[in-house]
Amino acid sequence: MISDNIAHINARIKVAAQTSGRNAHDVRLIAVSKRKPLAALQEALNGGQKDFGENYLQEAVAKIAAISGPAIFHFIGPLQSNKAKLAVSHFDYIHTVDRLKIAKSLAKHATDMGKTQKVLIQVNVGREGQKSGVLPEDTEELLNRMQEYPALEICGFMTMPPFAQEPEANRRYFSELRELGQGFQQQGLLAAQSPLELSMGMSGDYEVAIEEGATMIRVGTAIFGVRDEQG
Repeated sequence: MISDNIAHINARIKVAAQTSGRNAHDVRLIAVSKRKPLAALQEALNGGQKDFGENYLQEAVAKIAAISGPAIFHFIGPLQSNKAKLAVSHFDYIHTVDRLKIAKSLAKHATDMGKTQKVLIQVNVGREGQKSGVLPEDTEELLNRMQEYPALEICGFMTMPPFAQEPEANRRYFSELRELGQGFQQQGLLAAQSPLELSMGMSGDYEVAIEEGATMIRVGTAIFGVRDEQG
């Protein structure tokens, strides 16, 4: 069933990419596996899924240690600086850098481990007070300050727009993130060796996100079924 869901989503990714003149291979499907058992991750991995997104560090560390087979893990939840070492030691990508304190802590631990940590900047394009993320107008300053941390590879940006019943309502937020990202890329504030990554779109709106340039979509419910939290 999980493999069937993944195949169905990949087919929809292909259509959405073609509709917008893009290559489906440029869109990475991240299976959001928070609060799902290891068996579900293993089933997805056995079915060809490679990228997994986790929100909770302790839960994720146990899964990463136990899963059988090569997988790429993305941390997509709120991160505290005192958990940075754990995040760096277990995750390939960290999507939720939104302040200098976090960046500095990640850089320190990455340097200590001899690792270049791939990160994305979380931008609060919807300007919601209850959500994490740097405001659009403050993003350039954060990026400038992060240039002094060579252990961090700034790959791009992530956002979680306001909840909307209609996917089309989020198009303007996805478009804003794309335009921000392209502008900062032109300024040379992102890792030169990496393409611009845009982590945006979830189960309900990923096709619109792809049309607006998403390179990473974070899909949970449509793969693993309904859970306690929206995904």
